[in-house]
Amino acid sequence: MNTKEIAMKIAAAASDKKAKDILLLNMEGLSPVTDYYVICSAGNSTLVKTIADNIEDKLGEEGVFPTHKEGYADARWVLLDYGDVVAHIFLEEERDFYNLEQLWADAPSEAFVENEDE
Repeated sequence: MNTKEIAMKIAAAASDKKAKDILLLNMEGLSPVTDYYVICSAGNSTLVKTIADNIEDKLGEEGVFPTHKEGYADARWVLLDYGDVVAHIFLEEERDFYNLEQLWADAPSEAFVENEDE
């Protein structure tokens, strides 16, 4: 599975649990650390955890596991590091505050849109 496919699977798993404003940032050539950021929001901390859990479950089914996880206990900003793809699951107000989209404004971005034909 290539990095774009992993990013899309993360976005789909987040969407399955009602994540909002799912955005993929292509970090290739901009960051030596990762190729994609997948950023999404949730309205409450329970939903942040639910989205993070679903991402881990769905990717785990594919044999893809995070190398690192941060922020799960507080569930305000959960980071799941899959090496070349990093998922950021934010409470809405945390996402507004940290504004990664603006920080990485040079990165090509793509909003995730659920395929309604499925």
